[in-house]
Amino acid sequence: MSTFMAKKGEVERKWYIIDAAGKPLGRVAAQAAVLLRGKHKATFTPHVDCGDHVIIINCKDAVLTGKKLEQKKWYRHTGYVGHMKETVYSTLMATRPEKAMELAVKGMIPSNTIGRAAMLRLRLFAGSEHVHEAQKPEMFEM
Repeated sequence: MSTFMAKKGEVERKWYIIDAAGKPLGRVAAQAAVLLRGKHKATFTPHVDCGDHVIIINCKDAVLTGKKLEQKKWYRHTGYVGHMKETVYSTLMATRPEKAMELAVKGMIPSNTIGRAAMLRLRLFAGSEHVHEAQKPEMFEM
């Protein structure tokens, strides 16, 4: 019996919606990473991009457990000497909740061409409205 290896043109992509309201940010991000990578499929092949499209709604209502809201920080560098910027997650969740979710998902995706292609299939929305109704996405229950 031979091992099945998916080919790039044979991949069937579906659209999923994940509702992040009241759920921990990391749990939602982990499930989104699995869907983006395609690991939930029986035809998963590690060297082929066989993931699905993921829409995450209600990012502003995602929950950070423990003291992460006050203690966790997002660091970024402007490119100039001494210009390291830090943002506390309480500020980040209040102003840019989509960015917080994107950072969480990006940390769970491989840092290669397959991971970069997977991140292009991630759509994030702060509220419950999204613009992808034409694709007929189905709700993913966690």
